[in-house]
Amino acid sequence: MQPNHKDFWFLPLGGCGEIGMNLNLYGHAGSWLMVDCGVTFEKNPDGAGAGNRIELPDPSFISNRAESLVALIATHAHEDHIGAIAHLWEQFRCPIYTTRFTRNVLLRKLREKGLDAPVITVSTGEEMQLGPFQVRWVPITHSTPETHGLLIRTPVGKVLHTADWKIDSAPIAGEAVRPPLYQALGQSGLDAIVCDSTNATKPGHSVSESELFNGLNRIIAESPQRVVVGCFSSNVARLQTLGNVSRVSGRYLGLLGRSLHRMVASARASGYLKENFTVVDNFDLGYLLPEELLLVATGSQGETGAALQRLAADSHPDVNLSAGDHVIFSTMTIPGNEQQVNALVAAFRARGITVTLADESDIPLHASGHPCAAELAQMYQWTRPHLAIPVHGEDRHMRANARLAAEQGVPHQLVGRNGDLFDLVRKTLERNAVRTGRLWVDENKRQLLPVN
Repeated sequence: MQPNHKDFWFLPLGGCGEIGMNLNLYGHAGSWLMVDCGVTFEKNPDGAGAGNRIELPDPSFISNRAESLVALIATHAHEDHIGAIAHLWEQFRCPIYTTRFTRNVLLRKLREKGLDAPVITVSTGEEMQLGPFQVRWVPITHSTPETHGLLIRTPVGKVLHTADWKIDSAPIAGEAVRPPLYQALGQSGLDAIVCDSTNATKPGHSVSESELFNGLNRIIAESPQRVVVGCFSSNVARLQTLGNVSRVSGRYLGLLGRSLHRMVASARASGYLKENFTVVDNFDLGYLLPEELLLVATGSQGETGAALQRLAADSHPDVNLSAGDHVIFSTMTIPGNEQQVNALVAAFRARGITVTLADESDIPLHASGHPCAAELAQMYQWTRPHLAIPVHGEDRHMRANARLAAEQGVPHQLVGRNGDLFDLVRKTLERNAVRTGRLWVDENKRQLLPVN
């Protein structure tokens, strides 16, 4: 199955009908363009306590057509968008295009695998001809720097691939969304938009990252001993917010978790986390008074072996928590992770350690990087596409997104799943056009195995 010069196709192999594990293909004139190649983390089926394992899309469809894959574009540096590249690139062997920060994060992953893949740096607003696809990098706001949407053009159509985004007038990482830019896209005539659906069921606007500072600063100021904040290591905006809090509160900042140290190194190499972000060496953490410490830790979803779990078990090599210390979860619990997060919280509380969850707090402790309903409506008003294709969500999220598009006057909406073929020219959908599935990473055998 190959597109001809009259076709313009969108084919998701991951991330459509689910949150995470994004892998998208665009097809035209005998060529394919890949947008993102990510992972998800699922419970290990081997039983309780076995932890999580990495799962990624089965790329067989495009691996079998690798000679017609002109490029892989990484829209931003989150694991669900770039985490599978180092595992799968040898099956593609195509050039990778991304911005400086994402390139720095990605190169570390590739080098760990001993891969020397060509990763080409692009700039905001840059346009490139990649095979038959003309691609423009469109700046958009998210929780990590240099996130971009893509304007993809062929002679038969033009589509905006939003990637992950939100409308935030005062972002901590990256620049604010520029309405005139998106209005101009709409005025130029947009055939389709492929759009983030994560928070489509939530009314109103997402919380601005800048609103978290006061809440976190207040809770930390009221904590008499050590404070540990659990967050995603890839959320550079949150890391900067916590750096700002550490300066104002007079606490030393420490990082617990290898992925945090790697992300901070990549951010600094790209010009981020330069101000108010002085980190104490882990060796020195044990010599500081409890009231002097603000720690950032990995494992907010209850991951086995992550820093928070080791702290709960009192087995962390650098820090031992005591009764009266305070652990703050600055993330929302991802559906499916409730059991392991609850177990982690119970372990802390059993030791007399105070726990505050963003899910239960009246004070904003987490800001989503994805648009709520009012932001989606605004995007449709700006861009005025002829066709809306919701992705990056479960079925209920995507259907809510489609309803919002219809309410804003978008004439066509197509809701599908991985493996469905979206015809951007004819505005039709072919169900189950290609076989899709999942692979999982067997770390012991160092191989990819099919998920049954």
